[in-house]
Amino acid sequence: MATDPRRLAFLLAVHRAGGVLAAADLLHVTPSAVSQQIARIESEEGIAVLDRGPRGVTLTPAGRVLAEAGERIEAELLEARQAIAALGEGVSGKVVLGAFQTGIRAVVAPMLLDLAEQYPGVEVDVREHEPAEAIRMLRAGDLDVILLERDSDMDSPAPRGVHDVPLLDEPWCVVVPAGLPMPERLDDLANLQWVGAEADTASDRALRRLARTLGTTVSQRHAFFDFDTALALVAANQGVAMLPALALQGGDVPEGVEVARLAGLGTRRIVARHRATRHEPGPAVRAVVDAMVEVTRDLELG
Repeated sequence: MATDPRRLAFLLAVHRAGGVLAAADLLHVTPSAVSQQIARIESEEGIAVLDRGPRGVTLTPAGRVLAEAGERIEAELLEARQAIAALGEGVSGKVVLGAFQTGIRAVVAPMLLDLAEQYPGVEVDVREHEPAEAIRMLRAGDLDVILLERDSDMDSPAPRGVHDVPLLDEPWCVVVPAGLPMPERLDDLANLQWVGAEADTASDRALRRLARTLGTTVSQRHAFFDFDTALALVAANQGVAMLPALALQGGDVPEGVEVARLAGLGTRRIVARHRATRHEPGPAVRAVVDAMVEVTRDLELG
């Protein structure tokens, strides 16, 4: 039986991430889901694709061949999308886009110049809104496309009438006052004082998920929505905080704050949401979403 090409994405993720657990974080699925897909590939091909050793997993020669095939499929799909985009000459219209601070800075702003070159007839009106407000405005028709954030414990499908396009999965990090010992593993985060996030934000959900993983409760004070606020409070020695990688890009970490990047913290996913009806999304909205997908494809999150 020939391998289902869709399964190659799981093998490719294991190859890129260096293991099943990391691949699960990358794909926003459970480790067992990754293992099941790998097992089906091995069953369909009748050969092992992973070498499972005491130091982790690596691809067998056959696994590398299949992973390279997955990369070729990825590249061909990208070329197809670019060819389709090239058919969009003459696309025009106004798109009102609502997004939060890090999404505007890292995704929306960088795509505006490229979009203007490729689709000069498309006008983008950028509005800064918190996700909950943006959802209401999209439903009311005041926004055409919005950016939303999710912690890795939120994998619910989009509501009826809208469609979500994943843009980016970025790792969570812990920011620590410079005088505090740097944590080296998740267990080191137990019993720390935390700077809390506004309820039901992705940062709040990530911290609650971490508490469940550690089997403890976390002590919180303050409540931030803006990541700059969290960094200022950490710099003032008010505790440690959970922030996504995009909040720490471009030299935004103030003096007196250190960044800990630990395995097992999970990811924040950024998605673009637009209405999905008989007549929507229109060509202009599709052009804007595709441009954001292109920007995030090569985004560095070092």
